[in-house]
Amino acid sequence: MVWIPGGSFTMGSDRHYPEERPLRPARVGGFWIDRTPVTNRDFARFVAATGHRTVAEIAPDPEDYPGALPEMLVPASLVFTLPSAPIDSRGSVEQWWALVPGADWRHPTGPDSSIEALQDHPVVHVALADVEAYAAWAGADLATEAEWEFAARGGLDGAEYAWGDSFLVDGAHMANSWQGNFPHANSLEDGWLRTSPVGAYPANGYGLVDMIGNVWEWTADWWSTPSVQSRNCCGVETHPSSRDGSVEPGAPIPIARRVLKGGSHLCAPNYCRRYRPAARHAHPVDTSTSHIGFRCVLRP
Repeated sequence: MVWIPGGSFTMGSDRHYPEERPLRPARVGGFWIDRTPVTNRDFARFVAATGHRTVAEIAPDPEDYPGALPEMLVPASLVFTLPSAPIDSRGSVEQWWALVPGADWRHPTGPDSSIEALQDHPVVHVALADVEAYAAWAGADLATEAEWEFAARGGLDGAEYAWGDSFLVDGAHMANSWQGNFPHANSLEDGWLRTSPVGAYPANGYGLVDMIGNVWEWTADWWSTPSVQSRNCCGVETHPSSRDGSVEPGAPIPIARRVLKGGSHLCAPNYCRRYRPAARHAHPVDTSTSHIGFRCVLRP
């Protein structure tokens, strides 16, 4: 872990998405935070020690999802699927997200996949219950949104990115994000279509890696905002009658949501410019995906 001394900073942004507003002063106390996201190797140690089964590995209780189709009530998780042809990113996100039976932290793209070569990649397909179980085992916690954003800024208060005000530095990518026209064309300038090994990109001013890009990260804060979040970014929100997110427009989504921070490898200039410390995203607590992970904190 890395010690973050705490202090005052300017939280949020007035230049991008409405849920990041308003720009406001914030203060956090000192805390320790994982230098990297929790990796597959880390999570495997936890599972070996506790026997934990993740949400994605357990069939949902039909009573929790009244009206859901039987084929959806199986162990499954959401996996990004690259469209085979150009599509409009303004269309339904179900065009590039699929609820895949057998997808879980050990099988990130489906039952025939493996993490054998991904031990140093962030663990994914973890719902809130899974990350809280890991944190409890580790004697740690999740960062608040303010703690997370303060740490991500690396001491650069007010900067657009965790490394300054330019997305590229001397032509080099500073985080694992999407290059090209999301969701069908990724030029792979950074070499990664999905997750990358932790530490593949430079650390920020506090010595933390992958605070931006690679995977979204769970925080301790429940989602609340007086404004409506702009377009749902990169993921699918679930509804009790349909685990795959296919909801009639305007239908209520009563599942509680937590704040995610940091953006992921699916964030792209044409669709989701959330590869910034100020960016935030609401995500249902019962839902795991192939682009969400976490890291822990310790407070004195």
